[in-house]
Amino acid sequence: MSDFMEKLATLRDAKDFTGLIDAIPYARLMGVEMLEDEAGELLFQLPFAERNVGNTVLPALHGGLIGGFLENAALLHLIWHRESLEAPKIVDFSLDYLRSGRPQTLFARCEITKQGKRVAHVLIEAWQEDRRKPVAVARAHFLLTQ
Repeated sequence: MSDFMEKLATLRDAKDFTGLIDAIPYARLMGVEMLEDEAGELLFQLPFAERNVGNTVLPALHGGLIGGFLENAALLHLIWHRESLEAPKIVDFSLDYLRSGRPQTLFARCEITKQGKRVAHVLIEAWQEDRRKPVAVARAHFLLTQ
């Protein structure tokens, strides 16, 4: 186990969401926030910032930002729920944009649909005001080491 993963495990055990986000450079730079809802499920959010606008005419959130947010949400979700202290490695990520992301907070939830000894599959959905109207959905495949 690496020192980095040991640090993440300590942050996870302490339920230090901010510390975990701060340990992942891209998540921190994007401004990702992580919390638990009233049912104890992880919820990710990306508060709106002007720098996140890709199309100033609409305006709409940058597609790469949405993709990066969903990929980081999947990684953080998997780290949070895995018992192993080895870092998962993403091997495939596929993203479907369903509508423009408006200039407001973006939310995401993840679901681990398969976790074996060597691979994990995570589904991610992102929405803004109404979860029934997703902005994007994604699938991430991770290679797990023991």
